Amino acid sequence: MENSLQFVQWLRSVAPYIHAFRGKTFVVAFPGELVKAGALPVLAQDLSLLHALGIRIVIVHGSRPQVAEQLALRSVEGHFHNGVRITDTAALECAKEAAGELRLDIEAAFSQGLPNTPMAHAAISIISGNFVTARPLGIVDGVDLQLTGQTRKIAYATIDQILHAGSLVLLSPLGFSPTGEAFNLTMEDVAVSAATVLRADKLIFISETPMMVEPDGTEIRELSSAQADAVLNAGYLPEDTVFYLKHAVKASRSGVPRVHIVPFELDGSTLLELFTHDGVGTMVSYENLESLREATIEDVGGILKLIEPLEADGTLVKRGRELIEREIDYFSVIEHDGVIFGCAALYPFKSEKMAEMACLTVNPEVQAQGDGERLLMHMEKRARMAGFTKLFVLTTRTAHWFLKRGFIRAGVDALPKDRQHMYNWQRKSLVLIKNL
Repeated sequence: MENSLQFVQWLRSVAPYIHAFRGKTFVVAFPGELVKAGALPVLAQDLSLLHALGIRIVIVHGSRPQVAEQLALRSVEGHFHNGVRITDTAALECAKEAAGELRLDIEAAFSQGLPNTPMAHAAISIISGNFVTARPLGIVDGVDLQLTGQTRKIAYATIDQILHAGSLVLLSPLGFSPTGEAFNLTMEDVAVSAATVLRADKLIFISETPMMVEPDGTEIRELSSAQADAVLNAGYLPEDTVFYLKHAVKASRSGVPRVHIVPFELDGSTLLELFTHDGVGTMVSYENLESLREATIEDVGGILKLIEPLEADGTLVKRGRELIEREIDYFSVIEHDGVIFGCAALYPFKSEKMAEMACLTVNPEVQAQGDGERLLMHMEKRARMAGFTKLFVLTTRTAHWFLKRGFIRAGVDALPKDRQHMYNWQRKSLVLIKNL
């Protein structure tokens, strides 16, 4: 019975994501290392599940270790410049062979139909072709990259028709010029170009690299493109991770709303990243940092205007101007064009390493656009940086929203001692707590 309840709760928790993702376009890119590690069959099952949920899938594969194997068989040494292969004629032939072999392996993986697997009776068609036009990279830093190229154009209309017809699209890291030449491309470049031109809702890199961490070991779960620049400039990430992150930033600044870098070493990492609130990888999004920030005294008027209707109907505890002015350092706000349309406050209880998030409010005119969630994640990060291990909220009307985002019910006795003394027994607010 307990397992049944857990299943029902899990299904309910992922339902909002299923509704949100239906009809959306995801570009999913993975390196040749994933295939070499034997993880392709499981990934095919996971992507087939996404396809069954109505998500339009474009797959981009890499081939670096497979090309290296082909070169080794020919006793040819590979050469790189800034992480990009220098492709001579022999290397190009190896890239073609590797791409052809990988294409067949991927098509075979998506042709599985074993009973009792996510692919049973799936009958998925996956289509590839000359969808990538390329041009030579040329000479970079005085180094001739020869037949290494970069994406020039993606056959958007053709790919869109295929996706609309219910098939998956497969892109290899090879491109062709109008004169018939072939060029070796990077998987990351093709993926970013495809996600940009297709106006994909997500670009997902399933990487061979581990989870990104700060120098102190703190996991990096989410970055704005500006924050990603700061991380790159700090210079503490491994070279392979840097390559992924640079392309994630490029995609973000080219209009892709969400870019995920997810380690493939964890079974089901793609599904965990997409269908759990915190995910298992790093998400990069374009965000104007000035629009989500800590509040200043100049924001008091905007905060008051935002929360007054909710104070009037009893959703929020009434706060006067003087109180907000005194507590303004606890607040964060979302601002667009000088207008405050979201706010939240973080009250510290240092001895218990707990923090209370209060006054989470978003202007009704822009609700359902994810700004409440952005504020929540911002406050969680703010609490973590301050050394708190638990975040709690007291609410009378919005418990379900918090429960869907990882909070759990608790009793008043779970609150910090000082907060227990201030608990309003007339309001009888529910206590919800989340481990950070």
